[in-house]
Amino acid sequence: MKRQVTYQWRLRQVMAEHHMFATTELVPLLSERGITLSASQVHRLVSGTPERLSLAVLAALCDIFDTTPACLITTSAENLAPRRIAAVGEPATGNPQAIRPKRATLRSRP
Repeated sequence: MKRQVTYQWRLRQVMAEHHMFATTELVPLLSERGITLSASQVHRLVSGTPERLSLAVLAALCDIFDTTPACLITTSAENLAPRRIAAVGEPATGNPQAIRPKRATLRSRP
C-alpha cells in the first residue's frame, strides 16, 4: 500500500510565538551561529516551504528558538486508496493507461 507523506514548515508561527515578526531580525541571530544568509534568503526561508534545508540551518533555528525540529516541521502520512484497474472488456474511463491505440497494419503496394 502506498502512503503519501506531507509536511508543514512552521517557522513563521514559531517566530510569532517568540514575538519576532520581521524576517530581518533573524539575519543577525543566524550570523551569530555561523550561518550567513542574505535578507532575501531568510525571507524565502520564513515565507515559503523549503524543499531542501541544511541541517546546520535547522540546528541554528532550533537553538535560536530553543525548540526541536519537530516543532518547526510537522509531518503527516496517510494511506492512498489503491488504484482500480479496469477489467478486460470494461470501458476505460478516466484511466489513460487502459487506452491503447489500434495496432497499424503495413501493406505493400501492388
